[in-house]
Amino acid sequence: MMNVEIYDTLSHKKKRLEPLDNTVRIYHCGMTVQARPHVGHLRGYIVMDALRRFLRWKGFGVKLIQNITDIDDKVIEKSRAEGIDWRMLAERNTQELVYVTSALNVEPPTVMPRATQHIEEIIRLVSLLVDKKHAYESAGDVYFDVRSYPRYGLLSGKNIDDLESGARVDPSENKRDPLDFALWKSAKPGEPYWFSPWGSGRPGWHIECSAMSTHYLGSGFDLHAGGEDLVFPHHENEIAQFEAATGEPFAKSWMHVEMLNLSGQKMSKSTGHVITARDVLEMYDPNVLRMFILRVHYRAQTEYSFEGMEEAKSAWERISTFLTGVESSLDEHNIVLEYPEFESALADDFNTPKATALMFELVRQGNEALAAGEISKLKEVSAKLNLALDILGFKPRRERGSENLDKLVSIILEFRTELRKAKSFEWADKLRDAIQGAGLVLEDTKDGSRIRFK
Repeated sequence: MMNVEIYDTLSHKKKRLEPLDNTVRIYHCGMTVQARPHVGHLRGYIVMDALRRFLRWKGFGVKLIQNITDIDDKVIEKSRAEGIDWRMLAERNTQELVYVTSALNVEPPTVMPRATQHIEEIIRLVSLLVDKKHAYESAGDVYFDVRSYPRYGLLSGKNIDDLESGARVDPSENKRDPLDFALWKSAKPGEPYWFSPWGSGRPGWHIECSAMSTHYLGSGFDLHAGGEDLVFPHHENEIAQFEAATGEPFAKSWMHVEMLNLSGQKMSKSTGHVITARDVLEMYDPNVLRMFILRVHYRAQTEYSFEGMEEAKSAWERISTFLTGVESSLDEHNIVLEYPEFESALADDFNTPKATALMFELVRQGNEALAAGEISKLKEVSAKLNLALDILGFKPRRERGSENLDKLVSIILEFRTELRKAKSFEWADKLRDAIQGAGLVLEDTKDGSRIRFK
């Protein structure tokens, strides 16, 4: 079986995935849910979804953990600004994430843990650090003693002395060293809190991921993934906390997905410099966004733009137009289980640009076979293309005019009409949003409602 190699941020080289029991254990840092997901978030979710599908096709089991940070300074601040309970804010934005990822054909993770579900594990890890003198309590807060961990800075390549020269201490913090970071924060008036050996409070951001990842995957799991902007300090701190507490290795390899920028700047929920995921899905077929993301290597920065999305739209239309031609020309289809060139591209640091280029070469060959009436060649090419599309998570629409589809559309429209008659407008609107999220258009006319493909 062909080896799968991923570039490891820690060792600065491609590293072979070698799971002990043929199950690849992956932790992917998910969203902090102070705001609705934007298109920048979706790059990581789409890349990890495609990687997971590829690994399964290679014969691996995959255990994928994608967390939700539902308690954090930003969550508290945003809930106050909106005048709603922090739990309502977190739940609303979590459900929005589930909705848009489902619309994008992103499979749910094995587990999607929330930080607030793992306070017990977090307190246990902080207690270990305090007992081993790697952390200290100060006025109800608990801080990690960075200088107690000699390997600090290995992931990011940062020198601890250089970090010290630029460090600043917030007057509200009670830490000994500017480099130390919070593991547990004492509760301020009006803030959510949990009881702990150090008083009422809540966890720091970094300790949450160390606790959740190892709770589900154990120590030395195969791959820790996340955005490139998390290398420092978040991922650096995750390593330091866990390894100082346990003396065990944290993660074997680190995979970082580069930023999706907007107007030359990183998308940021805090500044509002974003395009929401829902806005993109209302403008484009989900396959178009997946094409836009996967045509660029995950370790290369890219720019979100109208021009780029239109190019991806044209690219996807080339594929869907070819598939439509194949459907009308073939009475039966071949199935292939192997595609060595495609496998080789993805096994080499998940080179999706090379893999998508191979797909378009298949379309070119297929169109030639279609024009020449070479049925055997057409079957071979379409089978490979369908395999490639499936591995990367694309979801072509087929048999649009079928009798069964027409019946399903009629049932949906009838159900929505009954909801509106019963004045259940909220549920009727939710059904409309679900229809649109599936890449369809629902139109209400004087003659009734209808559903059409975009």
